[in-house]
Amino acid sequence: MKILVINPVLYTSNNGVIPQVKTIKDTMIYSMCLGLKKTGNDVTLLAIDDYMPTQPEAYDVDVLWFKANLKRVLKDALPLSVAMLKWIRKNHCRYDMILASETFMFHSLLCGIVCPEKTLIWQELNVHQRKFHQLPSKFWHKVIVPLFMRRIKVVVGRSASARDFIGQYMPHTVATIVDHGIDIEKFECSTVKKRQVISSSQLIFRKNVDGIIKKFAQFHHYKGYEDIKLLIAGRGDEEEKLKDLAHALGLTDYVQFLGFLPQQELNRYIKDSYCFLINTRRDLNMVSIPESIVSGTPVVTNMVPALSGEINRLQLGIAKDNWGADELKHVIDNNHTYVKNCVRYRQQMSAEHQARSLTACFNGNEPQQGQAETK
Repeated sequence: MKILVINPVLYTSNNGVIPQVKTIKDTMIYSMCLGLKKTGNDVTLLAIDDYMPTQPEAYDVDVLWFKANLKRVLKDALPLSVAMLKWIRKNHCRYDMILASETFMFHSLLCGIVCPEKTLIWQELNVHQRKFHQLPSKFWHKVIVPLFMRRIKVVVGRSASARDFIGQYMPHTVATIVDHGIDIEKFECSTVKKRQVISSSQLIFRKNVDGIIKKFAQFHHYKGYEDIKLLIAGRGDEEEKLKDLAHALGLTDYVQFLGFLPQQELNRYIKDSYCFLINTRRDLNMVSIPESIVSGTPVVTNMVPALSGEINRLQLGIAKDNWGADELKHVIDNNHTYVKNCVRYRQQMSAEHQARSLTACFNGNEPQQGQAETK
């Protein structure tokens, strides 16, 4: 099939500031585009040019960039590109399937009007957007959706919570969940672990890394676990503050800051660790979760990420709000079982597998969901 992927925002900004990157090839949506191509499709990706990399690069799929409008008002919560909308209206007939990100988007609205019969919406949001007390989002879902978008062919949630949320408004929401896939060939997998746990993210307020350090400090005092180290990969404006916190808690010799690491080098640290730690305040989708799982490393996270339910259902780690030292100890004590589950689930995290699931949903052939592995 010829597939048009519309995903204006390629990665998350920090307090409205879009970070400059050298490549977009490690973004979730680009991996999905590769998965669609590897499964025999001709793929075009549309994005906003604010997310262009700082250096020219060649892509394996067609990538078209468009200028954004009203950025100060709409920002990345509801991006608008008039040029992109005009292009979609003019060119949608060239494609067999249109994969549009999110219901609450101008490009999804346009697809609902001009080509609903070939549109699949891939839904990430699992609650109404908080902007302006949720009023714009509620108006959109309760008024705009029934007027202009209910004929869209199929809606697929990226998590169970996203599916249940959008299913209240979109009649063609399927039961199947399709999360982001990754290029698993880039990630080595290991069942042999070193005496370490790891966290990798931007070192910024939203990621709540200071909370991870405090939880680790409690775990560090457990008898028999004192030698285990916490590795922290990434950089950001809270780095010095986090180093001072580790020092104040007496963890200087047990918390190691790795700085920013290329993907291949980071993978070596992740695959050798007992578990990957997440304590985010608001990130729904985190590429680090599937990257950790395919590396054979279970995840300990709060319930904010969309994959938290799957982590518990498939026993790929522990997802629990306010997780702490006891949960960390449990995953380490039962590491063999959790690692085995991650290795077993590795193939289902591939971009090709997820791409096949999306196109199957579009063609009316929902794939069976993975089954939980019991301990």
